[in-house]
Amino acid sequence: MDLKKTNAPVNTITYNKNIIEEPTGNVYEAITIIAKRANQINAEIKKELIDKLDEFATYNDSLEEVFENKEQIEVSKFYEKLPKSHALAVQEWLDGKIYHRNTEQQ
Repeated sequence: MDLKKTNAPVNTITYNKNIIEEPTGNVYEAITIIAKRANQINAEIKKELIDKLDEFATYNDSLEEVFENKEQIEVSKFYEKLPKSHALAVQEWLDGKIYHRNTEQQ
């Protein structure tokens, strides 16, 4: 997932309910699918951020020394400015990038 190339909104916007429910015919099913994808995206972003911040980790027993690492601050600011995981999931849903199937229907 390339977070720099996403066109998901950073701020809250209102969506047309009919467009959201169109692929499934049921708004609740569509929201459930979007929520599951948002959880997956959130886990991916969290893992990626932790991996990047671990590169800057210093393991000291002394609490007196506090290091300000400019690169670490920039990484943190980048992830703070990203759209939220639910906004990314909704954008993927609207773009038709989320695969889903109903296992109850044959």
